[in-house]
Amino acid sequence: MAPAAPVRPDDFDFAASGRRVFAIEREALAAVCARIDAHFNAACRTILASPGRVVCTGMGKSGHVARKIAATLASTGTPAFYVHPGEAAHGDLGMVTDADVVLALSYSGESDEILLLLPALRRQGNRVIAMTGNPASALAQEADIHLDVAVPVEACPLKLAPTSSTTASLAMGDALAVALLEARGFTRDDFARSHPAGALGRRLLLHITDVMHVGDEVPRVSPDASISQALVEMSSKRLGMTAVVDSDGKLLGLYTDGDLRRSLDDDHVDLRHTRIDAVMTVAPKTIDADALAVEAAQLMEAHKINALLVTDRDGRVVGALNIHDLLRARVV
Repeated sequence: MAPAAPVRPDDFDFAASGRRVFAIEREALAAVCARIDAHFNAACRTILASPGRVVCTGMGKSGHVARKIAATLASTGTPAFYVHPGEAAHGDLGMVTDADVVLALSYSGESDEILLLLPALRRQGNRVIAMTGNPASALAQEADIHLDVAVPVEACPLKLAPTSSTTASLAMGDALAVALLEARGFTRDDFARSHPAGALGRRLLLHITDVMHVGDEVPRVSPDASISQALVEMSSKRLGMTAVVDSDGKLLGLYTDGDLRRSLDDDHVDLRHTRIDAVMTVAPKTIDADALAVEAAQLMEAHKINALLVTDRDGRVVGALNIHDLLRARVV
């Protein structure tokens, strides 16, 4: 058969082709969803009961999906990792302990590299969960549990490139991960602990103490200081504010850049002679040192302020931060 003539790009409806793929894969997912049954329950219970990890494996495109499933499981409370079946047969099988559950992906169910591993896994006592598109395949028959991810048709018009089948396998992996997450009672805090560098990790794990200025970096003046003396302190510490504290370090008030602008508009204020306690903000917004950094961001946003003092339970100033500190920490 002669190859099809190429289509001129200007004459081709790319959007229609893309929509067709979505329609085919949507039908494939619906078909696989209808087969989530007792076998799925058994797979989840097997993984939950295991004291080991989930070892995901697969060749080719199934290998890429298996790698992604391992990553999703690991980040949602189920310890998991990926092993290439070819490398496993040449030594990497030593990473698999007898307590581990093996999740093997092969759409045909006949991948030689995976079938070669089954006798060794059997001797070691591993439970094997197979994910294939052929319940009659060798892998499906040899596995302890089989998850059927057969799809009516691939989205590839040549019926060659794995498309609908890999989408279905990936969705089945997500279904396993989420079901296990819910069964374990996995929380947002748990997720953050495994994603410390991510946005959620920063929001849930980063505390005020991680971003605040302490010691000599905290601007502070006594109540009898003049406004000009307070300005010198504010300029040297560069936080756009200064705390006003008593001799014991307890907070009396706050003076900010905004207060300075208001002072300059007041004809009765003399920067050199007016005491800071005459123009400071009394009872300013503060935050505890053990609060989360994201709480500081929320407090600043709610009250339209750009800086906060950090106080202890006795009202002593122990730190300070501004919006730039939160931006540098990527909390906002």
